[in-house]
Amino acid sequence: MTAPPVRIALLGAGTVGAAVARRLVGRADLYERRTGRRFELAGVAVRDTARPREGIDPSLITDDAETLVDRADVVVEVMGGIQPARALVERALRRGVPVVTANKQLIAQHGPALHALADEHGTSLEYEGAVVAAVPVLSVVREALAGDVVTAISGVVNGSTNFVLDLVARRGVPFEEAVRQAGELGYLEADPTEDLEGLDAAAKIVILARAAWGVPVTLEDVQRRGIADLTDEDFRQAAGAGTVIKLVASAWCRGSAGHRRVEVAVRPVALPQDDPLAQARESANVLIIEAESAGTLRLQGAGAGGDETASAVLGDIVRVVRRG
Repeated sequence: MTAPPVRIALLGAGTVGAAVARRLVGRADLYERRTGRRFELAGVAVRDTARPREGIDPSLITDDAETLVDRADVVVEVMGGIQPARALVERALRRGVPVVTANKQLIAQHGPALHALADEHGTSLEYEGAVVAAVPVLSVVREALAGDVVTAISGVVNGSTNFVLDLVARRGVPFEEAVRQAGELGYLEADPTEDLEGLDAAAKIVILARAAWGVPVTLEDVQRRGIADLTDEDFRQAAGAGTVIKLVASAWCRGSAGHRRVEVAVRPVALPQDDPLAQARESANVLIIEAESAGTLRLQGAGAGGDETASAVLGDIVRVVRRG
């Protein structure tokens, strides 16, 4: 007997949502071969149904997200923000339906409570795409290094600010002009606060710290300083010292089980030019993981983008379906 299709509810049709939708439809045969189940896009929930959605069948568009969630086998949340995303994710988890999300602020702020809800109802919450898009850092920390002890994680995890800093360091663009150019090119939002103040990077390092050490780290625990108050003089001094300023997110663990202390920070750091993090160009992300047995591991790649984040989201969907 042929297994019924997996009905996937997609919440959000922005850059990431549209990329996920295209691949769910266009690569249905591939996912069926990999999971033994046919993937069916059950619907796409949006706020404005009148807006054209290129590449998405108009008959799938709905503004009734709750009904869509209620008839899904897997819910994919890529709408962003806290509400209504949180309420919809909770609705799915209470039904025992697995959720895949790329919403870093939702996971950073409410991840432990959502995990507890998933456990209570015998389902799962996956969010590889919430940290560094297609770079599988959570999989490495939680699975590949499950038999090791991670001691530290550091990285350039915000491509928007890295693009700004790269313009200043390599092209000599004044800082305020670099911020303006990054906004015009789409690397920064109209309100760039989350990037420039280090809030985006803070959410990512909180999620990584929880994954690495299983501790209830929160955004309030992050020693945070963004790049908004940097001046051209700061960059001149760094260049004169042969260094490069990067916004570095870091987490480190001290002590042993039962007496473990985890610290997390996001701050601009002047790095030697040959440092792996200093070599992150434009919007690239680079992560360094230190582990007792494995030593130093370096992961790098695009940390944002519709296609790149869709890759991580679809990987989570495949894993969820394989587990049944």
